[in-house]
Amino acid sequence: MADWFKDSFRQEYDKQSVSVGRFNLAIFGKTGVGKSTLINAIFGEEVARTGIGQPVTRGSHLYIDKIGYLGIVDTQGLEVGKDNKEIISDLNKAMAQMRRMPLQEQLHVAWYCVRGMDRRFEDAEAEFVQRLHELGLPVIVVLTQVPLRDDRYHPDAIELAEQIAARKLPITGGLPFMTYARHDEFTGQPPHGLQGLLDATFRVAPEGVEGALTAAQEIDYVRKAKEAQKHIAVAATSAAAAAASPIPFSDAAVLVPIQLGMMARIAQIYKIKFDRAALLAVASTTAATSAGRATFTNLLKMVPGAGMVAGGVIGAGVASSFTYAMGQAWLAVCQRVAQGGFEAISSMMDNEQLREMFADEFKKRLRVRRDDSKING
Repeated sequence: MADWFKDSFRQEYDKQSVSVGRFNLAIFGKTGVGKSTLINAIFGEEVARTGIGQPVTRGSHLYIDKIGYLGIVDTQGLEVGKDNKEIISDLNKAMAQMRRMPLQEQLHVAWYCVRGMDRRFEDAEAEFVQRLHELGLPVIVVLTQVPLRDDRYHPDAIELAEQIAARKLPITGGLPFMTYARHDEFTGQPPHGLQGLLDATFRVAPEGVEGALTAAQEIDYVRKAKEAQKHIAVAATSAAAAAASPIPFSDAAVLVPIQLGMMARIAQIYKIKFDRAALLAVASTTAATSAGRATFTNLLKMVPGAGMVAGGVIGAGVASSFTYAMGQAWLAVCQRVAQGGFEAISSMMDNEQLREMFADEFKKRLRVRRDDSKING
């Protein structure tokens, strides 16, 4: 049973991975402005690799590092402000080529980073930002390493932001975004501005990459939860449309692809890699396999319209309720994992905790659906 489950989960996981796609971010700025620190702060520790990735086009000085649902385009061997013409030329060629490719292979947004305490924004930088816009890239200007005290930005950073705004460049919001990416233990300066930068990125990103951007980022878990809820709702609707359902994960596999696809997508939203996600899924849903089928048969009585179960086949409403409850239970597991829980999932204790958590959440969600049905009925 476990081997079959893992193989089926692998198929759905790979399918959902293709569906999620990739969000590609081009990030520019002078050396030392803190681009890697900023990327790591929003997309996860050590996402910005030391490697140079792959050239975006032949002979290009632009390289793309592909990490899961995120692509990062950066320059290698060229300096913004000194080699602008060559960088723009390479970018122009890359953009022309990418427009003929699927959305996940195109560039979606550009961040132009300036150190907030540098006090000046040069004409060459303004021209570079203008050219990025002319190439069709939404541009967000980011001031990095900006001190914040008592809800007040450092006066030098404010002055620099005003200088940039006065140029009336075609940048998102018309103003730079003030950020401080990582807690400074020496000064006690906490991070700030990351959520605002991420929100702005979502606003200008093209339709079709929101799912990849949601999965790639690691600071907005409310957004991740909303995305997961959307896929649970879709799966529950699909289950109802199937109009017949076996007990979850039983022999008649009518709902299995729907439910496994839902679970795989939620695991990816929370950046849980396949091997770990499969172990979590097996441990979580043990009660829904033959070992716990009696428990789940009894739970059917909680679902309006279940009636007598004949041959494992139940109605559309029951199928929807089961799928919804499974999705909510699995979401709770993934959220717990994202918060650092269940580190040693191979241990008997953690497996038991997983089963109990999944089953408890499943029962609770079935009760909610039952009560909602009574009210609406």
